[in-house]
Amino acid sequence: MKHLAHHTPWGAWRATAMLAMGALATSLALAAGGGGGGAGLGAGGDGSPEYLKAMEAIEGEQWAQAIALLEPYVKRARNDADGHNWLAYAYRKSGRLEPAFAHYRRALQIAPTHLGAHEYMGEAYLQAGQPDKAEYHLRELARICDSRCEQYGDLKQAIASYRTKLATAPKS
Repeated sequence: MKHLAHHTPWGAWRATAMLAMGALATSLALAAGGGGGGAGLGAGGDGSPEYLKAMEAIEGEQWAQAIALLEPYVKRARNDADGHNWLAYAYRKSGRLEPAFAHYRRALQIAPTHLGAHEYMGEAYLQAGQPDKAEYHLRELARICDSRCEQYGDLKQAIASYRTKLATAPKS
């Protein structure tokens, strides 16, 4: 009976509508800011071997290798917010905050509602000892995803942990 549904005009229309809705949902999810911070490694990108190898390097915490692969990638794919976000992530994890901030800013210029870039930039500000700037990105995430996305929860927890460590640190 299932096969017959696809051969009727209604079945064909329904199947086409379901495919279109799935594609729309995927497009909206990516536009809302995939590519890191909960979207999973490999989200975005052009599927090139260098991009895929960079995602493997990030997963293996091989920051220098990820940077070496992603720098030429973002030069070629200048408007790939996910590529800039992952490059910034690798720079941040390697302790190089200045280039990390530059690439997070670029990711957010391309895709202002990029959830991963907001979360990770907030974490970078915590690493830089600037919790007020991290709070800005938390507010942006609250606005973008109504405080219901994983990135909002992760950044909120990171800020709370930062403030707890600050409050309990020995005073010198």
